[in-house]
Amino acid sequence: MSSSDWDTVTVLRKRLPKPSSMKTTKAVNTAQRQGIPIETSKKFNAATNKHQATTLNTAKLDRETENLHHDTVGLDVGKLIQKGRQDKGWTQKDLATKICEKVQVVNEYENGKAIPNQQVLAKLERNLGMKLRGKEKGQPMVKK
Repeated sequence: MSSSDWDTVTVLRKRLPKPSSMKTTKAVNTAQRQGIPIETSKKFNAATNKHQATTLNTAKLDRETENLHHDTVGLDVGKLIQKGRQDKGWTQKDLATKICEKVQVVNEYENGKAIPNQQVLAKLERNLGMKLRGKEKGQPMVKK
């Protein structure tokens, strides 16, 4: 036979409030009325998805005398690429497919706006058959 213990007391407690509900104005006002100390902190750029605009010190950047920009391929190289392409009777699209690059890349190199990439220049040299770098720009490639 089982015996029942009728003298046990069950105490029901409220669950602690979640931290997110403690931040409401109602909860803050209630805590102030009860005299509970409240800690506040200011968060800068809270709830924004903004990144810092510059990583360099802007005052140092203002004092800088050099122009901070990337070097681009010269117009002389662009003219050589264009001349070599036209001598072979290719369009920019034809040359781009031969070097496995986008047409826009070939266009930027011909206009002198591209940032020089040695791998792309090597592909262009091989396909056009002329040197595009160094002292011998425009000279035909020598087959070894």
